[in-house]
Amino acid sequence: MKKEVAVVGLGLIGGSIALAIKKAHEDVVIKGFDVNDNQLELAKALRVVDETASSLEEAVKTADVIIISTPVVQTEMILDQLSELVLKKEVIVTDVGSTKHSIVEHAKNRLPTNVTFIGGHPMAGSHKTGVSAAKPHLFENAFYILTPEKGVGGDKLTELKDLLKGAKATFVELGAEEHDYLVGLISHFPHVLAASLVNYVSSNNQNEGLNVARFAAGGFRDITRIASASPVMWRDILLRNKRVLLEMIDDLKEELGRIRTHIECEDGDEIYSYFADAKDFRDGLPVRSRGAIPAFYDLFLDVEDEPGVIAAVTQNLASEDISITNIRIIETREDIMGVLRVSFRSESDRDRAKLVLDTYFKTYIDD
Repeated sequence: MKKEVAVVGLGLIGGSIALAIKKAHEDVVIKGFDVNDNQLELAKALRVVDETASSLEEAVKTADVIIISTPVVQTEMILDQLSELVLKKEVIVTDVGSTKHSIVEHAKNRLPTNVTFIGGHPMAGSHKTGVSAAKPHLFENAFYILTPEKGVGGDKLTELKDLLKGAKATFVELGAEEHDYLVGLISHFPHVLAASLVNYVSSNNQNEGLNVARFAAGGFRDITRIASASPVMWRDILLRNKRVLLEMIDDLKEELGRIRTHIECEDGDEIYSYFADAKDFRDGLPVRSRGAIPAFYDLFLDVEDEPGVIAAVTQNLASEDISITNIRIIETREDIMGVLRVSFRSESDRDRAKLVLDTYFKTYIDD
């Protein structure tokens, strides 16, 4: 008898998980459900799922595993709905939310004892959204964190990992609170900083007649890219990871106080050490590992501003069947080598492009 998996929420993440399961298991039937009928129909047309359901109850009633792939707030609402339905005995329920403590507690309080809930967080994403952007290798070599509660049997954990093996992710088991602190530190908090920096610059945009936005390109635009993320998503994440982020904001005040004191006292040695320590830690980070914040694969080209240069770049890449996600001429180039930035969807595409374009232009890789 074939195992049945219900995927609730057919966006980029849910669709990619479905494709990864299909790739590794021919004996699994995937039934999809989404409140967006267009996404649901598209998922079936693209063969991301085998069957579709017109309601949550229809999707989950015979499922052996239920994967909730929705934003955190919606996930808690779906857990409430599941608690009122008759589910298959010994069913496994998991999610993909980037905060875990609130969801794990909600599941513990709401789901019946014969249901095994294992929190999940695949730490990968894309600049694209929707099921049409789903791909089975989205999570390859990325961390996939699982947060099983004490008492969850090892057989259930093994069953879930085996189901998800097609994702080719690195599974890591953490406690829910440990997860929220870790992800808060290296993902949630950086998004807060990026948004704060952008808002600070925005508030000074027309200060003393200067159009700051015109010059806030180059490095500034790059280090604040994540501020363009979904406001709805980040509202929900910050509210669900409130305690951790409030502590980090207080700690940052002390950290800024340190460098403020060094500047005020004109202590050159301490200022040097401050930046040297940051450089050493940053330079020691793994280059090829995939972390909590999606990577950007950029190539900078040293080209002359002349007619046809962009066409030459795109034509050479097209001849090798290399797709680009963005191309931009950079006016403010402080600390950036090259005048043209070309962005790619993967590291392999960028590396192939460098080989092609090195023949015609001098290129620089952004790490």
